[in-house]
Amino acid sequence: MDKHDTRWTRRTVLKVAGALASTPAFGWIASTDTQGFTAPPTPISLGKSPPEPSDWQALKESLSGNLLEVQSPLEIYKADPSSTAAKTVMKNMKNPFFLEEQPGATHTTGWVGAFDSAVSPRAVAAENAADIAAAVTFARKYGLKLVVKGTGHDYLGRSSAPNSLLVWTHKMRDITVHDAFVPAGSRDAGIPAVTVAAGSRWLEAYDAVTNHAGRYVQGGGCTSVGACGGFILGSGFGALSKRFGTGAGSMLEAEVVTANGDVLIANEYQNPDLFWALRGGGGGTFGIVTKLTLMTHELPQTLGGFMGKIYAKSDAAYQKLIEEFIRFYPDHINNENWGETVKFTPDSTLELGLIFIDLPEQEARKIWQPFMEWLDAYSADYERDIEIVSVPFKDYWNMDFWLDNYPALIQQDPRTSAPKGQFWWKTNDSAVSEYMYGYQSRWIPLTNFHNPKALAKSFFDASRHWSFKLYVNKALAGAAPEAVERDRQTCINPAVFDAAAWVLMQASDTDIFPGVPGYEPDPVKAEALADRVAAGMAVIREATPGAGNYANEADYHEPDWQEAFWGMNYPRLLTIKKQYDPTDFFSTHHSVGSES
Repeated sequence: MDKHDTRWTRRTVLKVAGALASTPAFGWIASTDTQGFTAPPTPISLGKSPPEPSDWQALKESLSGNLLEVQSPLEIYKADPSSTAAKTVMKNMKNPFFLEEQPGATHTTGWVGAFDSAVSPRAVAAENAADIAAAVTFARKYGLKLVVKGTGHDYLGRSSAPNSLLVWTHKMRDITVHDAFVPAGSRDAGIPAVTVAAGSRWLEAYDAVTNHAGRYVQGGGCTSVGACGGFILGSGFGALSKRFGTGAGSMLEAEVVTANGDVLIANEYQNPDLFWALRGGGGGTFGIVTKLTLMTHELPQTLGGFMGKIYAKSDAAYQKLIEEFIRFYPDHINNENWGETVKFTPDSTLELGLIFIDLPEQEARKIWQPFMEWLDAYSADYERDIEIVSVPFKDYWNMDFWLDNYPALIQQDPRTSAPKGQFWWKTNDSAVSEYMYGYQSRWIPLTNFHNPKALAKSFFDASRHWSFKLYVNKALAGAAPEAVERDRQTCINPAVFDAAAWVLMQASDTDIFPGVPGYEPDPVKAEALADRVAAGMAVIREATPGAGNYANEADYHEPDWQEAFWGMNYPRLLTIKKQYDPTDFFSTHHSVGSES
C-alpha cells in the first residue's frame, strides 16, 4: 500500500449502508439476510433453463458481497404517495449520490422513443473481481441478460435493462495513489498514478489525488460520475481535456473480467489489444472493468472563470456576433488553457460559461480584449454583462472553500448520513432524475472555423430551433501536443484531432418518472421538443459531413454510429470483440458488435 493510500474500507461502506437501511424511508433497498433467498420474478433466460431458487442461493453463498432483491426506490411512493416516506423518496431523487446508493435507480429515467429506465430483479452487490466473475459465469450458464451499474450515469440507458441480472459495483470503492506505478510486465521506471476501483466516483478520486496528494487526474466535471467505468471506457472528456487529453489517454492499466469469467490484466505489455480497445471502445463491451490505473499530472496553479451574457438586439446583430466569435475562437480560445461552454440561444444571447487554467486574470482579459473592443464598436447593437474570477486550483474540489467563498455554486449533500465533503455542482442539478426529449451532438472540425460566415449562418439557423452549447474541451484540435500524442494511442475516432469544438443540443426535464402517476412524461411536449432538437441539429449535421461524435454523449438514434464513434478504428475493434467475446455476451446499445 502506497503512503498516499486513501481507500474506503469495507467497514466504512457497510456502516454507511447500514445507516441507510435502518431508516424507514430506505428499507426497500434489499434484504441483507444471508440465511435464505426468496426469489423475485425470474430474469429472461435466453434459450436455456432458468435458474432454480437453489441455484440463486448457491450464487449468493459464493459471494464476498451479496445477492440482492431489487426494487425501484419509487415503489414506496407508488404505494402511498401522501406518506412521509414517499415525500422523502421524492426529495432524495434529486440527490445524485442517493441515486447511486440504490441498485434500482439511474440518473436518466428515460428517453422518449428509446427506453424507460428499468429495474433488474436481482443484483450482485460485488465487493471484488471474484464476485463479478461469479456473476458473469452464472449469467452465461443460464443465458441471463447482464447489465452493469457503477453510478448509473449512462445517458443511453445501458446501466439498466428489464428482466436482467445487475452487477452493481457501488461497494468497490478502493482508491490508491501511487508515487511510481509500474504496469505489470514493464521494466520501465514508474510514474505517478492513481488506481480506482469500479464503484469510485470522481469526487473521491479528486479528493485523494488533488486534496491529499497535490496532483491532478483527468476525469469528469460532475462529482458523482464514476471514475472507473463507462466514462473512461467511452474515452472520457473532462473540463480540462484541451490540456490533459481524454481519460482513456491517461489509462495505464485495467483489471477486467472477460466473458468467460477470466480476470485479466490489460496494459501495453499484457493483452495489449484488449488494452487498446478498452481505451475508448465503450463501457460494457469487452468485459467488466474492476479497476483502472490512470496517470496523474502536475497540478495547475490557478483556475479561472469567464462568465456572462452578450445579448444582440436584432437577428442581424446576433448573426454578426456569432460570426465575430467564430473568427475570434481559433487563435484565442482553441488551446490548452481553455475549457467548457459557450451557449447559443433562440433569444439571440451568447452565454459564456468558460474556464481557464494557469492564466492570471489580467492575461485572460487581455486575450478577450480584441473581442470586447469589437463589441464596443457596435455598442448600439449589444448589451453585455461579463465577470472574470480566479481561484487557486488546489481548491477545485474542496467543499469548504466553495462554501466559504462561492456557496451558490455547489450543493452539499444534505443527508446526515452523507460522508464529509460530499457535494455536487448546482449546474448539474439538471442531470439528476433526467428524462430526455432530444439529445444530439457533433464535433465541429477546425476547417469549419476557417469559413466563419458559413459556420455563423449554420449556428444562427440552428439556434432559431433550440439552444445549444459549444464545448471547447470535448475536441482535440488545439490541445496540448503531449495530450494529443497519448490520445492517438487510443481507439477514439481520429476525427477528434481535427475537431476544434463539440456541439450539444439537448431538451430534457427532471422529475419525470415513467410509470409513476403524476410524474409521467407529457407525450405532446416530448414530441414537440424532440422535433425542435432534430431540426436544429439537422442544420449543423449538414454543415459538418463526416465530422464524427463523442460516443458517451451522443443521440440514442445516432446514424452511422460505428463510423461516428470510431471511424477507421471500428474494424479492428470488432476483431478484438470477437476474440474476447465471441458470443457477444456483453452487448449494449450502439456498442462494438451490437449490430449483429
